Amino acid sequence: MEKTKIVIVGASHGGHESAIEALDKYSNVDVTIFEAGDFVSFMSCGMQLFLEDQVTNQDDVRNFRPEDVEAKGGHVISNHEVTAIDADKKEVTVKDVTSGQTQQVPYDKLILSSGVTPTTLPVPGNDLGHVYEMRGYGWASKIKAALTDDSIKNVAVIGAGYIGIEAAEVFAKVGKHVTLLDIIDRPLGNYLNSEFTDILGKELTDRGIELAMGAHIEAFEGDGDVSAVKTADQSYPADLVISAAGVRPNTEWLKGVVDLTDRGFIDTNAYLQTNLPDVFAIGDAILPLSIPAGKPMPIALATTARREAQYVVNHLFEKTPAKPFKGVVGASALSVFDYHFAAAGLNTFTADRVDITVATSFYEDTLRPAYVPEHFGNTDVYVSLTFAPQTHQILGGAVLSKYDITAEGNVLALAVAQKLTLEDLEESDFFFQPGFDRQWSLLNLAAQHALGRARF
Repeated sequence: MEKTKIVIVGASHGGHESAIEALDKYSNVDVTIFEAGDFVSFMSCGMQLFLEDQVTNQDDVRNFRPEDVEAKGGHVISNHEVTAIDADKKEVTVKDVTSGQTQQVPYDKLILSSGVTPTTLPVPGNDLGHVYEMRGYGWASKIKAALTDDSIKNVAVIGAGYIGIEAAEVFAKVGKHVTLLDIIDRPLGNYLNSEFTDILGKELTDRGIELAMGAHIEAFEGDGDVSAVKTADQSYPADLVISAAGVRPNTEWLKGVVDLTDRGFIDTNAYLQTNLPDVFAIGDAILPLSIPAGKPMPIALATTARREAQYVVNHLFEKTPAKPFKGVVGASALSVFDYHFAAAGLNTFTADRVDITVATSFYEDTLRPAYVPEHFGNTDVYVSLTFAPQTHQILGGAVLSKYDITAEGNVLALAVAQKLTLEDLEESDFFFQPGFDRQWSLLNLAAQHALGRARF
């Protein structure tokens, strides 16, 4: 019996999960991943750990090795870019990026996990030397070398999201003067409510990072190599620019064949199917259902891609699956020098983006009972809750502290996924032990505070 040919475009989280799930679930499949890059599945989210020598080896900072899939009977072909789809013939055009030769590869099922590409600022000087991207295996090596390059004294980081914050921290720690620029009005403003960004913004400036928020970048200046970043207001010296100014869906090659949204995302239905028969899409290039928003929105996370991949493979041979993809919450975490935070669901920025009215609450306390002194680890803790003003349904939340309480972010993610209310959270039964927390747990207290209860 001829095997079902499953072709997967892209070898990152979604592609890898799709291959492993298919090979484990089905016995009569031929699974092939085509990856345009020459290094399979470098984990850019692990780049800071690599730059700070907290990994075993650069080649280990990866999602998987090709032999992991090949051991299960699959195929991983790097340096091969899928450039076109012929839905009538059920073939894809694959280009060998080293030789330029192309071939037609048949498929029975096609899974698009084409991901995103970094946004290049369309300003003069963006082609100067020493303008780097904080993404991918090749750039990781160059950034690592820059850390110990004494000729690089001033570093400008474009973009105050997760990647930009990591880049700024890494260079500040080795004594470089760092300027963090973004068009938004506060660092991490797309991810956290203002009370949290106020705390973290101060942490960044206290660590010597110059913040240039609300900056409209007009040009990169320099002769051969970059020497400054020019904004509408002033010029910032820069021997190196790290561009982390966002990403865009890698979907240009699909135009006119696969339906795309007005922002270039692959348009999928509730079952993650495209307009083409037997062609599915997952990962950062689609808009998955957000559980708290109740509508599709960008949620570019490895966890999201893996859940989508698992769903697609589980329902790969059903014309109309019995149930749609249930959606995702969108949970993430980051360290900013000594602070650690975890966030789940919506915040004021993302809620406004999808036109949802929310209320918020900010709670500040200490980790443990008041009788434990600060020098024994009783540090400040903060909780931000975002909720529906009428029903009190929890739509999002975040925790922050110099003590690592990021596991509380998973509790918030579960609360959002299960559509719990503030009332549910305020009375939820959590453990107490004074070596760890309060008689009422931190999230109990935060929910009580949001409901206007008297402080415990």
